[in-house]
Amino acid sequence: MSAAAFDTNARAAYVLDQGTDTVLLSKNADIPLPPASMSKLMTLYVAFEALRDGRLTLDERLPVSEHAMSYGGSTMFLDTTDRVRVEDLIRGIIVLSGNDACAVIAEALSPDGTEAGFARYMTKRAAELGMTNATFANSNGWPAAGHLMSMQDLGILAKHLIEDFPEYYPLFAERTFEFDGRAPSNTRNRNPLLSLGIGADGLKTGHTSEAGYGLVGSAKQGDRRVIFVVTGLDSTKARAEEAEALVNWSFRQFAKKTVAKAGVPIAEAEVWRGAARSVGLVPAEDLAVLVPALNSGEINAEVVYTGPVDAPIQKGQQLAELVFQPDELPEVRLPLVAANDVAAGGFPVRVKTAAQVLIQRFLSGPEEAM
Repeated sequence: MSAAAFDTNARAAYVLDQGTDTVLLSKNADIPLPPASMSKLMTLYVAFEALRDGRLTLDERLPVSEHAMSYGGSTMFLDTTDRVRVEDLIRGIIVLSGNDACAVIAEALSPDGTEAGFARYMTKRAAELGMTNATFANSNGWPAAGHLMSMQDLGILAKHLIEDFPEYYPLFAERTFEFDGRAPSNTRNRNPLLSLGIGADGLKTGHTSEAGYGLVGSAKQGDRRVIFVVTGLDSTKARAEEAEALVNWSFRQFAKKTVAKAGVPIAEAEVWRGAARSVGLVPAEDLAVLVPALNSGEINAEVVYTGPVDAPIQKGQQLAELVFQPDELPEVRLPLVAANDVAAGGFPVRVKTAAQVLIQRFLSGPEEAM
């Protein structure tokens, strides 16, 4: 039995099972759309890179320019008399969705000191990370011509944030942040899933009149984590309901199954001109795939490799792939490696191999021997 498809009301959506890299849902996921405040995640990624590289520190205080102070919408109410700790700015972006905080970070890290220059750098860095439909005009998602991301881009970005910066990811689960008592009406994280007890722990909401209501989210239950992105919903209520339904569907309708154990032979590959005629093929680590939860039958797979494989062969060298096609899910290809070393054959082996080639050509007839 296959998992029932999720009929989302979102204009575009993308759902990824992080551990197996399985795309569970893709609706208009590669279309560039206005991302609103969800694009703040790219500003955060660049800030985290700067912290890792030592170009910023959490305790460093940054000045606030007239340009940063001029932003409206959701802000930290910063002004030009402030020098704000980087950690406070980051928490202000995550929890309070501070447009001004993004601009302060942007100007500090921009190659030319301007937010526009930072946006150009973000576009370049996003492409390097695999976000092929992302172009930025600013640091915070303020409506602007050409400021676009696809839902797949946002899913890729969320995955990078979770995997590349585990030391900072817990900040996305903070529900409140009171900065200096300035904005009592803006102290709560807008992520509607954080308090529901379903494993949600990030990442960022977004809303403009053009984009509608959106959310880049992630949730972990047991040893599985899903990343999901929705946009184009018509209210905060619709966003909350759609996101919760997606999380429940992702965990209830799919299950992760271990299909091969590390080091346990699955098949053999023929070896060419080696001290042995074949070599075992094993997983380098436990291999798991995602399958519909109601599928209790066997999982069919095949081993694919180009052979015979030339010797010498080193233990751990990737030689083949284990290919699965779960019902209603994308094809999965998992690597298989050599179980042991195979040295190149000595002179007798090479002579025997050459003789076999000559005999094969002779038996194939004069036309094929040409």
